[in-house]
Amino acid sequence: MTGEVDMATADTMIQTTLREPARQVTLDLRAVTFFDSAAIHAVVQLAQRFPGALTVLPSRQVSRVLEISGLGGQEWLRPA
Repeated sequence: MTGEVDMATADTMIQTTLREPARQVTLDLRAVTFFDSAAIHAVVQLAQRFPGALTVLPSRQVSRVLEISGLGGQEWLRPA
């Protein structure tokens, strides 16, 4: 993903991730510049869908938002 992940694009992120069957999923958010509550919800949904099989590579902005929201210590989150 690049740019903004928000109410208008979070569902697209989910649908794109689910398009192909997978056992492991890496969500590359290193180029994301804006990440809102809809984006947080989308990532949590994906984490629930792929327990133990999701890796999120965050940008600094995404890391900060997840940290503020209390999700900074999740096993699926890699350091920015």
